[in-house]
Amino acid sequence: MRLLSIDFSRALPKIYEQIFTYNTMAKTERAKEDMDERTASDLAELFRAIGDTSRVRILAAVMTRECKVGDIAAAVGNSESAVSHHLRHLRQMRLVRARKAGREVFYSLDDDHVVALFKLGLEHVRHG
Repeated sequence: MRLLSIDFSRALPKIYEQIFTYNTMAKTERAKEDMDERTASDLAELFRAIGDTSRVRILAAVMTRECKVGDIAAAVGNSESAVSHHLRHLRQMRLVRARKAGREVFYSLDDDHVVALFKLGLEHVRHG
């Protein structure tokens, strides 16, 4: 009896690509169906929230670690007041979250969706 010989180093990437393509197509079709006025409005608001260069730089500053307002302000070159204002808006949009430790507040990206959105946007800009 002869067993099949499969070169997984070649087969797996093709399988993963097919699965990704299928999942992407299914999600795209579902997104078309689910895009009611409320969803479209929420999505537009999300893009408006990150449509400001200061906010994009704030997101980049808190992408890899938690930061205090002063650290973020120094990293992006804005006043603490301006950074606090932007952070309030980013918190309302659930793009960043705050964690209190005594009297200090530390900010970080809210979840992996925000990280993925930021990285995809950055990749898109650098690609083109």
